[in-house]
Amino acid sequence: MSFKRFENDDFVVSSDSITSTLWSTDSPTLTEFYTSSVQDAGSSGNFYLSIYQTASNDGGARVQFDIAYADISGSGSTAYNAAVPGYSPSKTVYGQYRALILEDENASFTFGTENNILTAESFWVLSVERARYKESLFPGSINLTLSGSDGIIQLTDNSNDVLVNSFIGSSRVY
Repeated sequence: MSFKRFENDDFVVSSDSITSTLWSTDSPTLTEFYTSSVQDAGSSGNFYLSIYQTASNDGGARVQFDIAYADISGSGSTAYNAAVPGYSPSKTVYGQYRALILEDENASFTFGTENNILTAESFWVLSVERARYKESLFPGSINLTLSGSDGIIQLTDNSNDVLVNSFIGSSRVY
């Protein structure tokens, strides 16, 4: 049996990364959002809403992300069947994300650290459309500004501040 040692030119090594802006606008920020009144009136509007960068009936409209409400007891949405209370789209969404992220159908979502821990019975989910990014999201790049009658809140992922990776099941969390 004979062996031939690999030479440096036997490998293609590239440090090129695949980068792009997250949104279809080719801008790092998305300041205008549109939903589809057709989806809102349809059955999927009970589960989630897709958010577009332009009016959904425009030819170039593309889903940027989806938003859904999740509640452990099914509050916040109409029951699938009035004869079976508590089984609603919000409960289904909670169960789906519990199975996906926590990998345990009996676990609860907890947020915070040390003495500031909250067990959440409900939460909002923002799910970025997979086609919007290439390999992964750039750590520390998600900034969400929400405004309402109580003022403005700015949320930023803390991935740049975390020194030790944390995992829930096989999912890395920040």
